[in-house]
Amino acid sequence: MKNHIESHIQRNCLKWFKLQHSRVVIHAIPNGGKRSRIEASIMQGEGVLAGAADLFIAHASRGKHGLYIEIKSPTGRQEDSQKEFERNVIAAGYCYFVCRSLEDFIRVVNEYINQKQ
Repeated sequence: MKNHIESHIQRNCLKWFKLQHSRVVIHAIPNGGKRSRIEASIMQGEGVLAGAADLFIAHASRGKHGLYIEIKSPTGRQEDSQKEFERNVIAAGYCYFVCRSLEDFIRVVNEYINQKQ
């Protein structure tokens, strides 16, 4: 059930983003969900990374290279692999935020995109 809540939040975030920032690239990182053993092995070989954030916004701002966003339900917690991913991308010069609602997402994105270099 939790994944459906997060999926609903993420879909709403993408709808809003595409209406508000149509010229900025955003994409999902599909690394969750149930897969067969063979499919999981293929995807791992193709570079799927445990803990990778749900969304990436390819827009430099605030002296950062881009923005990773992890979508969580209001009570969801980051897994250890997600915390490690967060530490690694921040160290590499990216922004990273956890958003728990459309309102969180709107605030984070607008502050990030509208910030002067």
